[in-house]
Amino acid sequence: MPAPIRLRELIRTIRTARTQAEEREMIQKECAAIRSSFREEDNTYRCRNVAKLLYMHMLGYPAHFGQLECLKLIASQKFTDKRIGYLGAMLLLDERQDVHLLMTNCIKNDLNHSTQYVQGLALCTLGCMGSSEMCRDLAGEVEKLLKTSNSYLRKKAALCAVHVIRKVPELMEMFLPATKNLLSEKNHGVLHTSVVLLTEMCERSPDMLSHFRKLVPQLVRILKNLIMSGYSPEHDVSGISDPFLQVRILRLLRILGRSDDDSSEAMNDILAQVATNTETSKNVGNAILYETVLTIMDIKSESGLRVLAINILGRFLLNNDKNIRYVALTSLLKTVQTDHNAVQRHRSTIVDCLKDLDVSIKRRAMELSFALVNGNNIRGMMKELLYFLDSCDPEFKADCASGVFLAAEKYAPSKRWHIDTIMRVLTTAGSYVRDDSVPNLIQLITNSVEMHAYTVQRLYKALLDDISQQPLVQVSSWCIGEYGDLLVSGQCEEEEPIQVTEDEVLDVLEGLLLSNLSTPVTRGYSLTAIMKLSTREILNRIKKVVSVYGSSIDVELQQRAVEYNALFKKYDHMRPALLERMPIMEKTASNGPTEIVQTNGETEPSVPDTKHPPLVTQPANQVRACDVNELHSGLLVIPPMTAYNKNGLKIEFTFERANPNPNIAVITIHATNTTEADMTEFVFQAAVPKVRCDWPVTQQLRMRVKLTYTHKGLPVQDLAEVNNFPPQSWQ
Repeated sequence: MPAPIRLRELIRTIRTARTQAEEREMIQKECAAIRSSFREEDNTYRCRNVAKLLYMHMLGYPAHFGQLECLKLIASQKFTDKRIGYLGAMLLLDERQDVHLLMTNCIKNDLNHSTQYVQGLALCTLGCMGSSEMCRDLAGEVEKLLKTSNSYLRKKAALCAVHVIRKVPELMEMFLPATKNLLSEKNHGVLHTSVVLLTEMCERSPDMLSHFRKLVPQLVRILKNLIMSGYSPEHDVSGISDPFLQVRILRLLRILGRSDDDSSEAMNDILAQVATNTETSKNVGNAILYETVLTIMDIKSESGLRVLAINILGRFLLNNDKNIRYVALTSLLKTVQTDHNAVQRHRSTIVDCLKDLDVSIKRRAMELSFALVNGNNIRGMMKELLYFLDSCDPEFKADCASGVFLAAEKYAPSKRWHIDTIMRVLTTAGSYVRDDSVPNLIQLITNSVEMHAYTVQRLYKALLDDISQQPLVQVSSWCIGEYGDLLVSGQCEEEEPIQVTEDEVLDVLEGLLLSNLSTPVTRGYSLTAIMKLSTREILNRIKKVVSVYGSSIDVELQQRAVEYNALFKKYDHMRPALLERMPIMEKTASNGPTEIVQTNGETEPSVPDTKHPPLVTQPANQVRACDVNELHSGLLVIPPMTAYNKNGLKIEFTFERANPNPNIAVITIHATNTTEADMTEFVFQAAVPKVRCDWPVTQQLRMRVKLTYTHKGLPVQDLAEVNNFPPQSWQ
């Protein structure tokens, strides 16, 4: 059989291929030749063939048929064969394939080889793809090499030990004695890998973390020597001595100093020294400074040191490198809650980042800007953020609008400013706001009695200018319906009133009903607003408009129109009272944390519905007697109950008396899957009979529940009746 082509010739041939099909043809032809060579047990060219297979594997072609050949190369006595064999094993094998277990004995023999380079190959392979079984079998050899005096082997053994600990954490203590002298090593490679090993052990075990805290002075001394040492061409990178080792030491110090006063105190001085002496003109220095800042912010450092760290991040914001600006914004966002005043000093620089062309920097700057908003700077910050909202890309508008709403609600200096700000958002980005923004603004307007005339006039003007922003149109329609009399009478005192007739107002609302831009929800708002105006004048025109929509193809709009027509015809005597101005809305707020019930994949607070009266009504004197009896008999405590337990699904009810009214019981539902298989798409539905009775209550409470979920890939649906409620819940 002729000698196979060399790897270099194969690469040159493949690169001459003009099409993908031509390349595939070349690869298939060469793979066939390699398979034939493997079948003939040709040891002469096995190394060359496996090397070519690895190149094909890198190009994305299958090379699994070379796995056993890699094992044969590993077992060879030639170093060149072993090198290609181990490389092939790392690329073609992993712990999911049983073939890799066949090489355990070869690796063990090579770990005890007389040549350090063969030992290094074995350590590298074990540290790259060793399974938990291999790590258990070979941990002893790794620990032995970790104690050797050979620096070349110690650095590789330390990294291999990291992999062993990740795979088999219970073997961590085996390496503890070997770590005693690792930091005394002069070789930077050994120091680097030793710090990586110590970091891994500290992150995985609190006991190891406590044990290694005594090494803080030694780590500080190593870091100080790196900073103060002169020029060393072997370790110098852009004028800084071994920045990779410095970064690793800083990360380990951060872990050791977290939540520990003594360790933090021991490293304060060196951190200040690194922060002030590191050169910032090159990326290498910025990397060390960034790691220093993270360490300062994570340990119990002095306040002056934290201010220094935030000032470093402030300098990063002025850097031309976008990556550095991004990490600075991200770090400031993490620290703004603990060091708010220090971050505030860089507010103008942060706001300038809103104008950056990079979308990632814009988003981080926007999030940080909202975090900096407080009662003192609300006006200035909102001015900048509203300008950003006006000019930003659509992908930012929803988050920015939500942030403005929350900040305005929390820090608004006046109700007029609050209303103007929300209206500005709706005008600028109305199509991107959350669904609850409309009812929230309506509630704000309702509660601001003195601003009704001003608000309805502003909204009417906005409606004349633009009807494309549907949330703004909905709020405007609602306000015109409620406060149309204030608009027509021109009672606005905050700004110059406008002269508007009732026909003009009706023209605008009719235009909304006819506009192609209006959604069904908006048309519903407009129709209701027109109906509210019927308590004043132009009654005949309003009747005609309402009657037209009695045959609308939109069911909701048709239903409203039919009901409003019935109000005109059958209940006209009740119409003025029914269409009176809405009372001031009270904002609901819970007095404490609420239990969360998971139903239908959505999380909802289990707060009782206070808008509807309870089903059971009692005379006042009997209610008082009942309350006294309950206090004495302990009925305020309702025991939990199991409502459903079937097919591995268990549902329990717990009860709690509401604080303001002990006659209302809040039921919290806890659904538990007692099987090993997942239950998905879970929906819980409940129905209770409508009961109205006087005291004393003798009819037992009943509930019918419907459960729908998917279990083991099959849909399950079940109906059940719950009739075992404890008497304390309904008596």
